[in-house]
Amino acid sequence: MASVGVGGEAPAAETMASEAYLAGDAVREARELVAELCRHFYLQGWVTGTGGSITVKANDPAVPLAQQLIIMSPSGVQKERMVAEDMYVMSADGKVLSAPVAKPWPHKHPKCSDCAPLFMKSYLMRGAGAVIHSHGIETCIATMLDPGAKEFRIAAYPKATAVLVRNHGIYVWGDSWINAKTQAECYHYLLDAAIKLHQLGIDWTTPEHGPINSAKRLRTLLSPGIPNGCHPADSSKQCVVLDIEGTTTPISFVTDVMFPYARDNVRKHLTCTYDSEETKEDIKLLRIQVEDDLANGIVGATPIPRDDAGKEEVINSLVANVESMIKADRKITSLKQLQGHIWRTGFERKELQGVVFEDVPEALKNWHSSGTKVYIYSSGSREAQKLLFGHTTYGDLRQFLCGFFDTTTGNKREARSYFEISQSLGVDKPSQILFITDVFQEAIAAKSAGFEVIISIRPGNAPLPENHGFRTVNFFSEI
Repeated sequence: MASVGVGGEAPAAETMASEAYLAGDAVREARELVAELCRHFYLQGWVTGTGGSITVKANDPAVPLAQQLIIMSPSGVQKERMVAEDMYVMSADGKVLSAPVAKPWPHKHPKCSDCAPLFMKSYLMRGAGAVIHSHGIETCIATMLDPGAKEFRIAAYPKATAVLVRNHGIYVWGDSWINAKTQAECYHYLLDAAIKLHQLGIDWTTPEHGPINSAKRLRTLLSPGIPNGCHPADSSKQCVVLDIEGTTTPISFVTDVMFPYARDNVRKHLTCTYDSEETKEDIKLLRIQVEDDLANGIVGATPIPRDDAGKEEVINSLVANVESMIKADRKITSLKQLQGHIWRTGFERKELQGVVFEDVPEALKNWHSSGTKVYIYSSGSREAQKLLFGHTTYGDLRQFLCGFFDTTTGNKREARSYFEISQSLGVDKPSQILFITDVFQEAIAAKSAGFEVIISIRPGNAPLPENHGFRTVNFFSEI
């Protein structure tokens, strides 16, 4: 095993916490895997000139994903010549447990990658099992096609797992090294295709692939809220971003119909779909959330047993946690994603039908016909939003909407979430976006980000504070 980092012996609590794990097959195999992948990606042109980096978690089924050790390739080293002993081993929170031994001249002294903080964000915020950072030339050139653009789009993929950095390549993550590698290969292919289409004067951003319109703003493959076919907002026009509960839809529909449906069908859904890849992903996110809840003493959180405890025992625990989350009306991605999948079944079986206020369809049509782009921002998952507007009593209203944002963008009561939305919509300034909501705290956050804000007054909405300072409307026709 490589020696402990230059700073001396690692803290005893870190090394002794799982000495067998640190010295075991999982870590050894992960070291060898990273070395092999570095050599492979060098041949692909992704990590030439010592650039790029790869990191994976040392997969041990006995250790929860959030606590698994991290293997990371060093910086400034010839990737095609790496061996297992060249890797850093880090704790789940990013502390170096083992560092590679320096090699004689002319080799450079190894150092931990400068990209380590970004890798840790993928592990901590996205539940990743592996991250690949490529310096492939196509990943850099693609960001230069329009120097003024903040986004790049070539395909509609709402579960994008990558970030492009201008002139610095791409970061791709997945729940396993296989998934991350597959995604990385797909992104490189698409970026290369975009560059070649651009050279031919062909627009790669739309399915029609017509001649490039130089006035058209570029869109992003990596922006989760904007579906294919909706182009960036004209900077001279305003966008409208709508909340759902209490704004387009009665709160009672969500609390009295949607939530109870999800609660009453969670066990049936998990039982019927337990072995599907989609439900496995839902369970994975719930495990991560529950582990975090237990660490933070959240009331109602109960440990979820390992898969080998048996399907029924795992489902019983999942149901208990989900019911507690629903009761507390928690706005968390793991819950909202599962609810969206349960609701999809309900809409497909026509057991559910979306409800909107009667003035909403006409307003959406008018905005659409005037060229105003309309988006949804709700704590419900994007899939749930599309289901609601796609199956309303007035028909499919999705044709009037250009995109959907959910809690993966950020908390609706934090200003930075609205800043992220303004960046995605491509407006010149945030004040060109009108946000309509019934929640005072959301209005404050949006206003802090520079949005124009109107508060919706609908039957059943919570009362507003006196002298709140916002314009209010009872119907969209008043806007």
